[in-house]
Amino acid sequence: MKTRYVLPIAVAVGAAVGGSAIQLLHAQGAPPVYAIVDISEITDPEGFKTLVPKAGPATAAFGKFIVRTDNIIAGDGPAPKRFVIIAFDSLAKAKAWDASAAQQEVTAIRLKSAKSRQFFVEGMPQ
Repeated sequence: MKTRYVLPIAVAVGAAVGGSAIQLLHAQGAPPVYAIVDISEITDPEGFKTLVPKAGPATAAFGKFIVRTDNIIAGDGPAPKRFVIIAFDSLAKAKAWDASAAQQEVTAIRLKSAKSRQFFVEGMPQ
């Protein structure tokens, strides 16, 4: 091979390897974050009914529902009455969702009409 081709080929190979490494690092970015809402008891069913239609729109701009159900089968210990898991791309998005006016309204209804807890967990990197 002629020496004048060695440098351009080396540059092209280096760029390809570097580009692949960058893609791999981006793929290993921040893991997703999940909001978990565990509703153990609904104390005001009529009040709680007003929450359900508001929760979807409050979440749509920030995250995605993974689980939103009252069809729960107990395994070990008592099952909650309702369970929700919402996926977010980052903790910043989860916190922005939690601080939004629409979600603050949903949270206020939930706290008034149910015994529940909400927390955030970091998922596994994908």
